[in-house]
Amino acid sequence: MQNLSKLAAALLVSALVSAPAFAVEKAKSKAFATVNGTAIQQTTADAFIAEQKAQGAPDGPELQAAVREELIRRELLAQEAKKMGLDKKPDITAQAELSRQAVFVRAYLQQYAKAHPISDEQLKDDYDKVTAQLGGTEYKARHVLVENEDDAKAVIANLKKGAKFEELAKQSKDPGSKENGGDLGWSSAASYVKPFGDALAKLEKGKYTETPVKSEFGYHVILLEDSRPLTPPPFEQIKPQMAQRAQQQQIEKMVGELRAKAKVE
Repeated sequence: MQNLSKLAAALLVSALVSAPAFAVEKAKSKAFATVNGTAIQQTTADAFIAEQKAQGAPDGPELQAAVREELIRRELLAQEAKKMGLDKKPDITAQAELSRQAVFVRAYLQQYAKAHPISDEQLKDDYDKVTAQLGGTEYKARHVLVENEDDAKAVIANLKKGAKFEELAKQSKDPGSKENGGDLGWSSAASYVKPFGDALAKLEKGKYTETPVKSEFGYHVILLEDSRPLTPPPFEQIKPQMAQRAQQQQIEKMVGELRAKAKVE
C-alpha cells in the first residue's frame, strides 16, 4: 500500500495542471468507477493509464489501482467544485476551454506528424546544406559591441595604444560576453550575422578589425584569437535533432498556410 500511495500522490500532483473534470465532456463507454452516482468512463481511465505508461510508469495492477484512486479523487474534487458553483465562473470555464482546446491541438499535430513523416533523404539533404553553410573552419573570437561608429573607432584607437582587449570589452553592450572579456568561444563564421561572419573570416590569427563592423546590433570590433578545421558531428548522431527541427518547420508552414486561408475578423 505504501507504493500505491506514493504513485497516487504523484498522480495527484499531475492533476493540478490538468483540465477540470467538470468542464470536460466525457465520452460514452462503460463505467470504470462510480462516485456518488457519477460514472468515471473506462475511456478516461484508459487515456490516463496510457499517459502514465508513456511517461515510464510500469503497467500492472499497481498502476491500475493508482489510476483508479486518482480518478476517484479527481471526481470527488470536481463534485465539490460544482457545489461551489466554480463550473459557472467565466474565468474557470475559460481555463477549461483552453485545456480542452490544447488536447485537440496536440492530437491533431500528432496525427499530422504521422501522416507527413520526414524522410531520411530529406534529413540527409538538410544535413548536407547545413554543413556546407558552416564551411570548413571555426573561429575563436572576442568582440566589443558598441552603439555607434565613433565609440568603435575609440576602441580601435585604444587597442593601437596597447590597451588590453579584455579590458575594453567591459564597455561592450553584449551582456553575454562583456564579463568574459568579449569571449565568444568557438563558432563557424556562418553562426554569426553576415557582416560579422564575413569580417571574422578575413582576419588573421591575433589580429583585430581596424574598421568598425556594422550589424543590426550596433558596431563591432572583432579579435580573432585562433582558428581550426571544423568537423561537424556525423549525420546519425544529430539525426534525431534534425528530424525534430524539420517536423517543427513543417508544422509551422502548415499553420501559416491555415492562417493565410482563414477568415479572421
